Amino acid sequence: MPSSSAPSPLSIWIAAARPRTLPAAVAPVLAASALAWRDGDFALFPALACLVFALLVQIGTNFANDYYDFVKGADTAERVGPRRAVAAGLVAPATMKRAMIGVFAAAFLAGLTLLGYGGWPLLAIGVASIVCGVAYTGGPYPLGYNGLGDVFVFIFFGLVAVGATYYVQTGVITSEAWIIGAGIGALAANILVVNNYRDAETDAKAGKRTLVVRFGKKAARVQFVVAHGIALAALVAVGAGDWHPAVVIGCGTVCVVIGGLQSRRLAQATTPSELIALLGQTGLYLALYALVLAVGLIWG
Repeated sequence: MPSSSAPSPLSIWIAAARPRTLPAAVAPVLAASALAWRDGDFALFPALACLVFALLVQIGTNFANDYYDFVKGADTAERVGPRRAVAAGLVAPATMKRAMIGVFAAAFLAGLTLLGYGGWPLLAIGVASIVCGVAYTGGPYPLGYNGLGDVFVFIFFGLVAVGATYYVQTGVITSEAWIIGAGIGALAANILVVNNYRDAETDAKAGKRTLVVRFGKKAARVQFVVAHGIALAALVAVGAGDWHPAVVIGCGTVCVVIGGLQSRRLAQATTPSELIALLGQTGLYLALYALVLAVGLIWG
């Protein structure tokens, strides 16, 4: 008879979707839509379509990670992070693979609804996003296994996500959209830094050559601080044109404090549980950062 404490199927799939990473999908759409609103071009349907697409790509990438890390032997009993569904025996590998394909197919269909707003170039962007989501841990040259995961996150969950969301609403891409994309992409990459920092030892044994494995934890801590600096510079650059100086200074100070605290926590972390907590905090900060940008753009 199954134990009453056994996780429900719903809870298993929610955990496999990795809610802590989902701010990376929501933040660029929120900030880009606020920028479009300020510029008088906000359009609800394409904004929602971009949000659905971004969330599905993020979840599909997480499912792909769950599946391919198990297949490639990166998820072993030594791994200290949150439980992976396939490695824990909660979801069969074939089932996770089908779920991954289904989610990416749904993302593709959601992306097709945007062609009327942005034209066929959006098809190329959508396909590239999905292919890179799979190639993050799958394929002959997995990005995450070759130190390119951070670049993928910065580009697709920062520059591309913000730029495309703004473009389908306005028909153009401005310098401010690129600046916001850089700030959000940097903080999204920090989520990956914390995740890879925690898994550095087991990743190295499995041949997963993340940037943390390639260059060490000291370099990862420097990367983490630099990313906070990029986010701060982006916020100040965007706010300087419209916001009251006191608001810019106040928001900038909060960024400095939070960035400093998170950087110190990363440097001082000695247990997996501390890094798991920091992972959640890094995602929440990204969401807060995007919300502050959105509020400032709309009411600044």
